[in-house]
Amino acid sequence: MKTLTNIDKIAYLFLIIIFGLGIYYANTNLQYFDEVYTVEDGYVEGGSAIFLFISSMLLLYRFFKLFKHKDLFWKIGILAMAIVFFFGAGEEISWGQRIFNIESSEYFLENNAQGETNLHNMVVDGTKINKLIFSQLLTVVLVIYLIITPFLFRKYEWIKNLVNKFAVPIVQWHHTISFLAVTALLVFISSNRKWEIYELAFSVIFLLIFIKPLNKEIYTSR
Repeated sequence: MKTLTNIDKIAYLFLIIIFGLGIYYANTNLQYFDEVYTVEDGYVEGGSAIFLFISSMLLLYRFFKLFKHKDLFWKIGILAMAIVFFFGAGEEISWGQRIFNIESSEYFLENNAQGETNLHNMVVDGTKINKLIFSQLLTVVLVIYLIITPFLFRKYEWIKNLVNKFAVPIVQWHHTISFLAVTALLVFISSNRKWEIYELAFSVIFLLIFIKPLNKEIYTSR
């Protein structure tokens, strides 16, 4: 494992504090955990949106900075990731609906589990999209990305060339370990609101991955 940077250390200390307080409140004052610590539009959820947005802006910055040095596939890859993380940031705060006090349309009032203007809480045939896509599918994607892909990247040259071609950042092992650690810590939180701090961890760790991936050369002009 490569040496942690100062940014890594600060970010992991931040997550330790967030999870430490979360576990404490969830086991001593569940009402406070649900209605204050992880409340909708609270600082935990807002933090997730901020870190996702920063990741998106960082990717866009690199897209424009290296535009003339990179081929089409690299541009498609990094732009797609920037859009995905911008979308995630918007969804996290329901696209500013509650911030700007915007009423949901009739469609979202009828088909969204929380009556909000976002997609991840939509209900289709009685099934929440959040449960189907943003939980089950995302879990599979994370396992492949965090555990399987790093091994393949190191072993097969053609996979290394492919992911580099599309500007896909490869995690360092401390990123994988941190994801596994925060996942394990969820066992100590019984509330369904625990997913809010998990999403915060997701947004922080992915920002660290974008800042300094194993294949950091994809963000250079070479």
